[in-house]
Amino acid sequence: MKPSAQRGDDRHPDDLHADDHRADGVADAFARLFGGPPDGIWAAPGRVNLIGEHTDYNDGFALPMALPQNTQLAARARTDGRLRLHSAQGDGRITEVSVAALTPGAVTGWAAYPAGVVWALAEAGHRVGGADLHFDSTVPTGAGLSSSAALECAVAVACDALYGLGLSGPEAARIAQRAENAFAGVPCGIMDQMASTCCTAEAALHLDARTPQDHRQVPLDLRSRGLCLLVIDTRVSHDLGDGAYAALRAGCERAAALLGLPALRDLDPAELPRALAALPAELAPLVRHVVTENARVEEAVSRLREGDVAALGPILTAGHASLRDDYRVSCAETDLAVSAALAAGALGARMTGGGFGGSVIALVEEARQDAVARRVTTAFAAAGHRPPRLFPATPSPGARRLTPKSA
Repeated sequence: MKPSAQRGDDRHPDDLHADDHRADGVADAFARLFGGPPDGIWAAPGRVNLIGEHTDYNDGFALPMALPQNTQLAARARTDGRLRLHSAQGDGRITEVSVAALTPGAVTGWAAYPAGVVWALAEAGHRVGGADLHFDSTVPTGAGLSSSAALECAVAVACDALYGLGLSGPEAARIAQRAENAFAGVPCGIMDQMASTCCTAEAALHLDARTPQDHRQVPLDLRSRGLCLLVIDTRVSHDLGDGAYAALRAGCERAAALLGLPALRDLDPAELPRALAALPAELAPLVRHVVTENARVEEAVSRLREGDVAALGPILTAGHASLRDDYRVSCAETDLAVSAALAAGALGARMTGGGFGGSVIALVEEARQDAVARRVTTAFAAAGHRPPRLFPATPSPGARRLTPKSA
């Protein structure tokens, strides 16, 4: 189950840069709820993945960037071992549980994601006590933009500061991933959490999921190239906890075992034809996607380091075709958003995120942004779909502590 209490909002990303100012309201809400000021306020962003989908749990490569939309968390340490959680996007209730009683299944719904981080920290041997936590998120849920990772990573960096744990960004990401896998029950890879903790402004994160501590920042200067990355939220429910995602991961792991490999990342592209011929028919398309997608990440990184941002366009489009035809995680709405954007002159477009709905990204010349948006909106209306939400994405910083304007 995705964190349904975190619905996000429809504000333009340009309105979301004043994070410190927004933090004032989060601090005020915390004081009303918990009878005093927080010890601090932290933020962790959602993300879009430029290329490298369903590769992280195959020990492969990805190229995400952080969004301006984020989850803000006002937090205060407690000495009695109690954990209290509240979301501004929730039903008004405070979820309360003993840290000592945390175990998978003990907390459900949206609160399982932040509670799971506290559990994962304790499980890893970190001395964490209780806390009062109030969340306010602008990351849309169900849109393939990692609303759950934003929740988790905000808690990880807040607990790191409150309890002096000394976590690095990749260590915090690993804790957050453990929470989502073992506590919330979603068998995701580490890419979403790494993006939320480790991205920097004006850059994409070149991630090797086998050695995430060795991640690198790749400059992504869209504006100086006259380009825009347009996010198209199809508003189709995106739920990775329903078993389909787990089945895909299990299929990849089975294929790797049949090929005698630690992970599909270890399959040499030159050996791909032989491997496909040796695999059961239902597994071959999954392997083809993972191997070719890893190659697309490497090509994208090379192009960006050369400063050729526009060359990302065909890479994105090829990635969508692979997700649609081989991995089969696209849907009518995401396919329509891609085709409409391309027809309106986008340089490239693809579904981003785990699939089964969610969002599409389109690389667009700034001068054509409005035309692409109109074409996609018109196409959705003609097909009888809900109106999509569209906004430009700016490469933004990862998880961090905020300083409210009133501080």
